[in-house]
Amino acid sequence: MAVKYIFVTGGVVSSLGKGITAASIGLLLQKRGLQVTILKFDPYLNVDPGTMNPFQHGEVFVTEDGAETDLDLGHYERFLHRNLTRDSNVTAGQVYYALIQKEREGKFLGKTVQVVPHLTDEIKERVRKLGRVQHVDVVIAEIGGTVGDIESLPFLEAIRQMRLEEGFENTLFVHVTLVPYIPSAGELKTKPTQHSVQKLREIGIQPDFIVCRTDRPLTREVRNKIALFATLPRDAVFEALDVETIYEVPLVLHRQALDSHIVQRLQLDTPEPDLSDWEQLVEGIKNPPKGEVEIALCGKYVHLKDAYKSVLEAFVHAGVANGVRVQVRLVDTEEIEKHGAETLLEGVDGILVPGGFGKRGVEGKIQAVRYARENGVPFLGICLGMQVATVEFARHVLGLRDAHSTEFNPHTPHPVITLLPEQERVKELGGTLRLGASPIRIRRNTLAWRVYQDDLVLERHRHRYEFNPEYRDRFERAGFLISGEEATRGLVEIIELRDHPFFIAGQFHPEFKSRPMAPHPLFRALVAAALERRKSRHETGKV
Repeated sequence: MAVKYIFVTGGVVSSLGKGITAASIGLLLQKRGLQVTILKFDPYLNVDPGTMNPFQHGEVFVTEDGAETDLDLGHYERFLHRNLTRDSNVTAGQVYYALIQKEREGKFLGKTVQVVPHLTDEIKERVRKLGRVQHVDVVIAEIGGTVGDIESLPFLEAIRQMRLEEGFENTLFVHVTLVPYIPSAGELKTKPTQHSVQKLREIGIQPDFIVCRTDRPLTREVRNKIALFATLPRDAVFEALDVETIYEVPLVLHRQALDSHIVQRLQLDTPEPDLSDWEQLVEGIKNPPKGEVEIALCGKYVHLKDAYKSVLEAFVHAGVANGVRVQVRLVDTEEIEKHGAETLLEGVDGILVPGGFGKRGVEGKIQAVRYARENGVPFLGICLGMQVATVEFARHVLGLRDAHSTEFNPHTPHPVITLLPEQERVKELGGTLRLGASPIRIRRNTLAWRVYQDDLVLERHRHRYEFNPEYRDRFERAGFLISGEEATRGLVEIIELRDHPFFIAGQFHPEFKSRPMAPHPLFRALVAAALERRKSRHETGKV
């Protein structure tokens, strides 16, 4: 069977949920027994988002093979429950870079290198390669940005060409657009969608289906109007209502038979999907049987939730596994520096300090760690969160005044966190961190082993600095245990406190491997510990 290609485009405004729509389509087709993979085209000229400020781009999602990618790849992995690779995130920067390298190497034999056909051929090859290498039935490609953006034009032209080359029965276009409600007029407005589709058709792409983001149901009149101006039958127009959880989107689209229309249009013979597990997941999210717990996420990017997207989703997964709703208290660590940890963290059932870069807010993170340690609050540290936990213990338990990471104080008398040896000669920033999955050996009879129930695990990394092994014995004698080490080099990967109800931190990013049906063990254990703390405080009348 020929590989089928589904292209998801967006119009009117960004952040409409193209990634969730693409991931939902992938899930529905997967549930029908098809082998599905997915990729994101990002039109920006950066090679990857690794050097971007999180306020610009949100979270950088790291794949198993060490690619720094768009956060939509996190949605793809969570919905499809599969690990993707660097081939699933293609930026304009990568494509132009590859093309220029080929030109410099003389690969074009003296030809004038142009956007068409050379750049578009490079884009098309990225799509086809994914289907070829992964041996799938369907490749879904999301085109970043919105129709009408100058930088998106080469990608749209490439997918237009693919319909001609692969055939109508093997290609499908889904356009995600906005149908806003204007309160003063008291009605939904279709004009933005009409103009978006018109712009798409000017490029030469006729959408097969339109998915309309809206905060209220589309009336028959509105559907008919959109279908008329898009030259589509009425049943090719679907609504994507605002929902309580993103994991409800596949169910919403399935109830409208979007997946049935897709397989029919692509001439695929598949059974109806069994979505019972997904329905149970959504029910567990919306109606948790054991109430809720509150966990403080202490970081410096809290004003943009997308900066911690995978962490927030991992809490959703862990909440379902424990039968609770996790209320996340977003705490700006700069505010902790101003007002104190007790003021901002009083009453929480757990504390998480996530990863990050730069000195801003670091002292606030250290204060948050100290509050968790001294008050017996369940604690999980991620990447920089592990490093500041190390600094806090060095200062306030070991008495190493002015202990710090050399990232923030190169002249500290006690460099308990220091640069990885292989990073010492690195000059460029992009793609030069320690990235991707590494094997970690878990020490028996520790909290880490009880959490993982395994001797060897794979976790994903994104960092330059590490625990300084010169201080290891001193820390361990004081009850700061090294419970996980990199299996080949012995780098410190997991630390925990011996005399604490639940205090653990890892040099890696567990949030990247959490899945709706398979919550990450560390998040699941943190939420369980938070629930236990909440129960005990209820029993003693402290809540």
